[in-house]
Amino acid sequence: MEWPVELFMALRYLRPRRSFVSVITVISFLGVTLGVAVLIIVLSVMTGFGQELAKRIIGFNAPIKVTMADGTVLYDYDKAIALIKKLPGVTAAGTIIQGPVLVRHNNVMSPAYVKSAPEMGDDPVLPLKQYVKMGDYELEGDSVLVGIEWAKRNGAFPGDKIDIYGPAMLNAMADHPPGKPVDLPLPEEPIIRGVFETGQFDYDLNFLLVSTEMAQRLYGMGDSVHGISVQIKDPTQADAVKAEINHALPPTLNAHTWMDDNRDFFNAIQVERVTMAIILYLVMIVASFGVCSTLITITVQKSREIGLMKALGATDKQVCGVFLLHGFVVGLIGSLTGTALGLVLLFYRNPFHDFLLHRFHVQVFASSVYGTSDIPAVIDPIVVTTIAVSAVAICVLAALVPALSAAKLAPAQALRYE
Repeated sequence: MEWPVELFMALRYLRPRRSFVSVITVISFLGVTLGVAVLIIVLSVMTGFGQELAKRIIGFNAPIKVTMADGTVLYDYDKAIALIKKLPGVTAAGTIIQGPVLVRHNNVMSPAYVKSAPEMGDDPVLPLKQYVKMGDYELEGDSVLVGIEWAKRNGAFPGDKIDIYGPAMLNAMADHPPGKPVDLPLPEEPIIRGVFETGQFDYDLNFLLVSTEMAQRLYGMGDSVHGISVQIKDPTQADAVKAEINHALPPTLNAHTWMDDNRDFFNAIQVERVTMAIILYLVMIVASFGVCSTLITITVQKSREIGLMKALGATDKQVCGVFLLHGFVVGLIGSLTGTALGLVLLFYRNPFHDFLLHRFHVQVFASSVYGTSDIPAVIDPIVVTTIAVSAVAICVLAALVPALSAAKLAPAQALRYE
């Protein structure tokens, strides 16, 4: 099988020779390889990070929450819950109370958030029993569950007693008439029954799980709640179910999704993802300048050969094709090796992270910052293919200028001194 003359000449110029041209060619290969590999790694990790955060946010919170539109507490919530449960896509609904408190343990005060949770850990609204790592899931009576990071920081574990001071005490102090004795509510004194670990650092550090009755006492709410948690079949369809809920409920109630509550956070992740993609594509463009400089050097050094080819009948299109194929081959090999390198590094990302941490004490992915100790990653075949094809296209475009320059070279000028 005979190869096209353009491909034969392009591969001939790629052969390793003891000259500056081959060094530039190798650098071009490496530039494209590293650009593709780094781009695949960064985008895969950021996609995995976003999905991991979404999964943990939904695991600790219901996909949809219904609250009063004016921000006040909700009374007569039983009718609203019954109506919400009848809507398509809804699997369960229950009350929720969540807010800041002060916690004292061993005479040390620290801020935290209480979150009302079902007394049964396998409740369909918030199945939180899966997160308990120490002790038992028990919220009846004077019981509380604490996050593992909070427990470590405060030295509190199952069996210890803590004091929780809620807003009801502050409200009593603020509302009493001056000069008269204050009848302050007593703090809650629950016993830690279990320690949970969601894998989300913020939740594990700041949240305490209590029963609905205890949360109501801490906030002096009587029989009211802050809102209604709604569990649905498919969390990705939360916007559609939210629209159904808002249509069915009176305008005094407002439904919002987990995406609405964390929109700024996920928008920031998306902006970072796009920014990193642009920066790394610029890296590949810089690498393509290596391809361009290689071909310009070839055009100068091989002008005699180019002139001879044209004198023997090679057309401008064939000469141009030689240099375009040169850029295509550099881009293709660089994309393939870069893709393979990126996938291998993604596969060994966590062992490499552990090696750096234990051998050199370098924390690449701090759990206190990112909320997870492992490096998440999601490899999207479409994204990987797009990156590889883009790298090849960039290299071909980089070869276009020297290709046109070589095609315009006159045979008489190239062979004048031969």
